[in-house]
Amino acid sequence: MPVEFKDYYATLGVSRTASGEEIKKAFRTLARKFHPDVAKDKKNAEEKFKEINEAYEVLSDAEKRKKYDEYGSGWKEGRGFEPPTGSQGRARGSPNGAEAQDFHFGGTGFSDFFEQLFGRGRQGFGAGGSRFDSEEFAQADGPMRGHDIEGDLMVTLDDVMRGSVRSISFQRTDRKTGPAETHNFKVRIPMGMKEGQTIRVPNKGGDGVNGGASGDLFLHVHYAAHPDFRTLGADLYSELDLAPWEAVLGVTVEVPTLDGRVSLRIPAGTNNGQQLRVRGRGLPKGRDNDHADLYVIVNVQLPKEISDEERTAWEKLSQVSRFNPRKLT
Repeated sequence: MPVEFKDYYATLGVSRTASGEEIKKAFRTLARKFHPDVAKDKKNAEEKFKEINEAYEVLSDAEKRKKYDEYGSGWKEGRGFEPPTGSQGRARGSPNGAEAQDFHFGGTGFSDFFEQLFGRGRQGFGAGGSRFDSEEFAQADGPMRGHDIEGDLMVTLDDVMRGSVRSISFQRTDRKTGPAETHNFKVRIPMGMKEGQTIRVPNKGGDGVNGGASGDLFLHVHYAAHPDFRTLGADLYSELDLAPWEAVLGVTVEVPTLDGRVSLRIPAGTNNGQQLRVRGRGLPKGRDNDHADLYVIVNVQLPKEISDEERTAWEKLSQVSRFNPRKLT
């Protein structure tokens, strides 16, 4: 079934030959602009933020970008994108796929296009984990549990920080009658949810047979990329630019956290690349109030242009300084 093609390069405003650093820079610029916490039009900003994250999810990953470029190169403007044979996003009830069902998720943070190319496999599984087969269903004499379905769920770091409730829609073609049916429900995202964890939604999978119970829906959590932070477990990492004199003399600056800005003392003699820890300002480690840490990585920046007065000051410093970075210790 054709789906709308997503031009991820256009979404980020970069060329198809853009480097990884260019893609990262474009993402951070757009993500800061459309982050729901800062945008005035929060509804439209939220949708735009999801599109930006999806594009970055693909283009920042070498394997996903290669796959996207291969399948996207044959797309022509004005035509629906036909997923490649064997792509994700469709559960086949029999070996020849005669009773295939189209799955469409809403509210997960990913488009149908992403789900078709990069979503997790959604082959049906029946009771006890056995693979669903339509012939097996047809010959069943007693109740038989419906197959399970898998999907992906994008969550923001703010969702993880505080917990949230997400409205999800799941559309599929009814196996018995043919017309599409849509199920709407809410999914609770617990505080401290970890990247890669799975949320189980009972009875939202395939229909059972002969009175059998419905299968379940399993949503696999993906952290949305953040313009200011990256994660390692529950710890957060951010970068801080410093002027050379700030690193040498020390300074107190404000740094962002997911709970607002805090003051951070930069000790005198801080080196480029040094990590400074802000305790308890990371993500929750679980459902209690115990939080991991935030690590601020120092980037000492040099001025690209200097005035005559500044040059004189730097030359004076070079004459009086006893520091020699090449001296062996």
